[in-house]
Amino acid sequence: MLMKFCSHRYILRIVLLVLITLACGFESVKVVSDTTSIDSLKKQIKLLVQDKNYSQAAQAFDSLGKLYHRQYGYNKYTMDSYLNSLKYYGLMGDSLGYFNHYLAIGDYYAQDYFMYAYAEKYLKKAQQYFERTNNMPKIIECRLGLDNIAHYVEPISPGLKTHLRETERLSVQYKQPYSQAYALNLLANTYSRDKQPDSAYYFANRSLIISNRLKINWLIALNHFYLGLVEQSRYNSMAAIEAYQKSYNLSKVENSVGMMRELSRHMADSYSRMGDYKKAYDWSLKTLDFTVQFYASEQTKSIRLQELDSQIKTLAVEKQLVEEQSRNQRVLNSVLIIGLIISILGVFTLVYLRRQQKLIDHQHTVIAQQQIRHLELKSLRAMIEGQEGERSRIARDLHDGLGIQLSRIKLFIEAHQEELPLSVKEPLNQFLDEACTETRLISNDLRPYALSTFGLIPALEDLVQKLNLLNKTKLILDHYGKMPTLGDEAVVMIYRVVQELLNNALKHADAQVVTVQLMVNEETTLISVDDDGLGADFDHLISKGSGIANINSRIAYLGGHVMWHGEAGKGTSVMISLPIQKLQKTQTLA
Repeated sequence: MLMKFCSHRYILRIVLLVLITLACGFESVKVVSDTTSIDSLKKQIKLLVQDKNYSQAAQAFDSLGKLYHRQYGYNKYTMDSYLNSLKYYGLMGDSLGYFNHYLAIGDYYAQDYFMYAYAEKYLKKAQQYFERTNNMPKIIECRLGLDNIAHYVEPISPGLKTHLRETERLSVQYKQPYSQAYALNLLANTYSRDKQPDSAYYFANRSLIISNRLKINWLIALNHFYLGLVEQSRYNSMAAIEAYQKSYNLSKVENSVGMMRELSRHMADSYSRMGDYKKAYDWSLKTLDFTVQFYASEQTKSIRLQELDSQIKTLAVEKQLVEEQSRNQRVLNSVLIIGLIISILGVFTLVYLRRQQKLIDHQHTVIAQQQIRHLELKSLRAMIEGQEGERSRIARDLHDGLGIQLSRIKLFIEAHQEELPLSVKEPLNQFLDEACTETRLISNDLRPYALSTFGLIPALEDLVQKLNLLNKTKLILDHYGKMPTLGDEAVVMIYRVVQELLNNALKHADAQVVTVQLMVNEETTLISVDDDGLGADFDHLISKGSGIANINSRIAYLGGHVMWHGEAGKGTSVMISLPIQKLQKTQTLA
């Protein structure tokens, strides 16, 4: 009876492996059906790993990554699955599967411009392998991946169009319709950026025909997007909006936040050119929302930091190897001591060698720790620069685009106000004033004009003055001592920290008075934010709140310290200490 049960269980296991093989074996078939859940596939992977069936485990991890992408869009779980697939292909010695995933990881990193350097590294390594094995379909995919990165570089490379045409010819020669459609799509984008709308329209249409036949939604969406750009360049705003809407609907199905962000921005521009400023304003808000989703989400941050984290882990392994070598050396030294105990010269030589080895080991450890710290600071800086850069760009677009258009409309109405009835003129002026005010508030919140023009103290005074106009809570700003000249990076970080603390106090403290004090001497800048509100348990909030963690990380990056103190019914107090020398060093780094 037991043997029969075991036999049935063995047969069930074989059937399970065959099903996963069939599900993962062909790229043209969906890897996982819509009814397959992530949890069930993870359970299957666990069984495969327990049985040391690494080949099937690698294919199953690839399926899991694609399932995560369909559910979440651009996310770290897909990247983790691809890296696990890469690992198990490596354990099996399957070079083709291994470098296929180098190609997949390179393409995935290319979705975020912060990761272009890493994407290029993976794609070039995959291309080298496929060139050695003369695998032309894969060589074509690698060429397209590298061209996808290259066509975003300014200025456009003179040879890019020729290279893409050659890739399209190879795709036709080796019967690769997917690669042909992609190459035509990249040609359309390249000609669009080169201000040649007729050529862009021609290649986008050709790519769209093939994409529709193959039912590749993301490529269909891209082609509609480029057709919309061509229509907008021809001043056909309504046709452009129709193309953008088709692309937006497909991107929404594909959960492509980055694509929806770009489409929202262009929709706002098209509506603005048509004079429909309400819809232009609504789509501008969507652009801001998608930008925050893409660049501020934990998923995206995790992917950007993943490659740096892997380098940190590599350094940790190297450190472990150094320690292991150090232990082996100590064993060897002990043997030498026993062998040379009768010789005073030998003992002295051994002591000298041991001291030298300890010094080397200590130097290796210090170097590894410094490198780890440098990578952590580099990753934090990349995240902060990305956030501030995107805020500045959106603020510029709002101020120079929508803001100017609203001002022009207001001037036009004022010039023709005698031609309008009173019942229309007054509400229209009111609506325009509110829209202008709202646009200025959003633009100023993203990148304060006073901060970039007058410096930190005037910007904080302007912030306090505006918040006093909008809130019942009284805000007071006091500063003592002359603030030294700081770099843009340090100024922006200090401003954002004070802004976050004031917003938290206004939102949660229920205070009558909030006081901000800046005290500067030759060595230290002290910043305190105190209120007489409800108080808070910071021991509990620090472990849960992402806002508090963000403040701590920014101050730590500037080499400072934060002290949080709150007591129920007696208000809260936050004290920040920043070294002047570190702030001036931050200026040179910027």
